[in-house]
Amino acid sequence: MSIGAPRNRPNPPGPVVGLLKALSRPLLVVAVFVAVAIAFRAVGVLVVVLAIAAMIMLHELGHFVTAKLSGMKVTEYFFGFGPRLWSVTRGETSYGVKAIPAGGYVKIVGMTMLEDVPAEDESRSYRQASFPRRVLVASAGSLVHFLLAFVLLWSVFAFLGTQVASAPTVSGLFDIGNHAAPAQLAGIKPGDVFVSVNGRPTPTFASLSSVISKSAGRPLEVVVRRRGRLVRLVVTPAPTTVTSCVSGVVQHHTKGEIGVELSVTREVAYGPFAALPRSAGDFASLFHATFAGLGSFFSLSGLRAFGHQVVSAGSASSSPVTPCAGVGAIGGTSGSGGGTSSGQIVSILGAVQLGSQLYSLGLSSLFIFLAFINLFVGVVNLVPMLPLDGGHVAIAVYERIRSRRGRPYHADVAKLMPFAYIFLAFVLILGIGALYSNILQPVHLTGG
Repeated sequence: MSIGAPRNRPNPPGPVVGLLKALSRPLLVVAVFVAVAIAFRAVGVLVVVLAIAAMIMLHELGHFVTAKLSGMKVTEYFFGFGPRLWSVTRGETSYGVKAIPAGGYVKIVGMTMLEDVPAEDESRSYRQASFPRRVLVASAGSLVHFLLAFVLLWSVFAFLGTQVASAPTVSGLFDIGNHAAPAQLAGIKPGDVFVSVNGRPTPTFASLSSVISKSAGRPLEVVVRRRGRLVRLVVTPAPTTVTSCVSGVVQHHTKGEIGVELSVTREVAYGPFAALPRSAGDFASLFHATFAGLGSFFSLSGLRAFGHQVVSAGSASSSPVTPCAGVGAIGGTSGSGGGTSSGQIVSILGAVQLGSQLYSLGLSSLFIFLAFINLFVGVVNLVPMLPLDGGHVAIAVYERIRSRRGRPYHADVAKLMPFAYIFLAFVLILGIGALYSNILQPVHLTGG
């Protein structure tokens, strides 16, 4: 038997190539979803779904990174729950996707004393880490949400621009009936900014609308700013009949119109540095609104309203017809699809419904909405109840208080499990109820 030259074996792929191959299947699935969304004109839905998925995994990334930096052993980093669809192992950690897209998780060894941990891993378990590291790892997910909320708000103020009040500006003209708009006959042009009417300043839409509505058939002297100079014009509002509903009774009245479409806000971007204090102010306001909203919801009246929302979901069509059916009420707007977002508890489906509508209004509106979602999730996750992150923080604090020098105290988590199951059942009931309500009565922007 002769010994020949050694065969050339192909070199194993490098880590980057191997990772790209491993990611090829999930990336292909994402590409298919993108193609379907484009084909069915549901790009807004796709953007919101991907944004929420990214928020979930960034939350888990907070736990993952802080656990790794704290020397803990992390064995899994997954999106979804249930059966495993795809995974790849790098070092001691498996990364992947599971079948039920209801969240994500990071598995850190030894989160409680109930878990059996191999002797060689005990020193790297969560439960053996120092108090500051345990609190940091447990709260890292919420801290990521708070950071995301601030970055989203800062992006709006710095680059995208936010709506600020401005003087009424003509954005377009329209005919009234079969006649040319009085504004057009008077020489008013798109871009003109109303300054005064009959000598009275009109800095807001309300002030301008009020004087025009009360002046049907009477000439008005208006002053507009056009390309930096003031122009005086005379316009006579045309009388139009308006139908409204007051206390269930249809009423007709006459008001003046001049046939202009007005813009009363403008988008302003402040730049990266000037945006910081404005972002901090809005962050604080949204943070306060989140706590106020949670307090209102978990009050007796709030829970009663939620129960009514769930029970009556989808029954809008059975509402009794009033003498004003089909007539918009004064001070309100009718909604499409059987509901508005006012006072409605939103599930993950409702968040997608609402977010996709806000996407159509512009990225600024969507970013502010996503900032609110991040703040809400961040605050709720710190509620001191298992299985939420706040439950692990509370246990760490309690064990710190009970520990003595050289004698660490470990809480008996088994005694807390009945309360955890009750809390989890309560959360599931709320989630299922909100989902049921949003399926039968989709969420719509007010007036949408």
